[in-house]
Amino acid sequence: MLIVAMPEVQILTCYRGLMDAQFSCHHSNILNEWRLNPRNSLTPDALEMLQTVARTGSFAAAARTLGLVPSALTYRVRQIEEALDVLLFDRSARQAKPTQAGSELLRQGEQLLLALDAMANRVKRVATGWEPAFTIAIDGVIARPVVMQLAQRFFDLNPPTQLRLRDEVLSGTLDSLLSGRADLAVGVSLEPGSHSGIRTHSLGVVPFVFAMAPHHPLAAVPEPIADTELAKHRIVAVADSAQTGSRLNLGILAGQDVFTVSTMAAKLDAQLRGLGVGFLPASLARPYIESGRLLERQTQRPNREARTLYAWRQTSPPGKALHWWLERLENPATRAALLASC
Repeated sequence: MLIVAMPEVQILTCYRGLMDAQFSCHHSNILNEWRLNPRNSLTPDALEMLQTVARTGSFAAAARTLGLVPSALTYRVRQIEEALDVLLFDRSARQAKPTQAGSELLRQGEQLLLALDAMANRVKRVATGWEPAFTIAIDGVIARPVVMQLAQRFFDLNPPTQLRLRDEVLSGTLDSLLSGRADLAVGVSLEPGSHSGIRTHSLGVVPFVFAMAPHHPLAAVPEPIADTELAKHRIVAVADSAQTGSRLNLGILAGQDVFTVSTMAAKLDAQLRGLGVGFLPASLARPYIESGRLLERQTQRPNREARTLYAWRQTSPPGKALHWWLERLENPATRAALLASC
């Protein structure tokens, strides 16, 4: 047997060549796995490229628009198809027609690109002092049409802030603020006490009237109606929306049947139907009393009045959304309108 001795330098050269080949093969496998990952393939640039192919109707026209050679564009589209394991364009004809899967990707991709543009614009504007999101807890006694008018004026500013409204009742309005679920609470009927970081301002007084449908049995009872007579009939109550702490129950007599609803609008509807009786905000009940659909009756108890506040979590400096809403609430006419009707 003939044994040929190789110089040490030659052995090292061969070893390095073998290691380089193994590294190159391993690196190529990693790169292919990366390319075949749909998340890595569906970049914004790739989505825009697919939109261009669909818009121009051919790979050649799209390549000219994008400043690419047709083979490079075709290769990139095939990479995306391999990553998704679907055919995006029908190549049987001269024009590149999206398949059903391709049309769905184009539709979703267009929405994603618009969302990315919107996000970029929001981030730029948030840097100017606007809150990313701003939540307002609205009590049941507050006039919803006026809130919506204010929301429209807020949106006219084209702010980057996402506005959220929460329907709350009784102590739930303040609870929403104290728990951090809201940044501003309108129609608070309880003092926040010694909670730090909470500021309040008077909103106004909401008078209530005791009302019922004309066909309700209590309508024929002489006034003032005694508690003993009231206790025989069902009362309609709005459930306190508080998620923590004790909940309020106002105007309910011991042993009285209660029909509980979740909103003031539902309470009004129930009383119009004669399903029960109870106190309603005077501004809400007045049109129905004047039209004869409700009757106002006096009881042995004095009519209720609720002193309401608006409260907010103090931040330093306050965000622009909070500042805007507080400025609106400083207007006496706005505060009166919020309590004028429901």
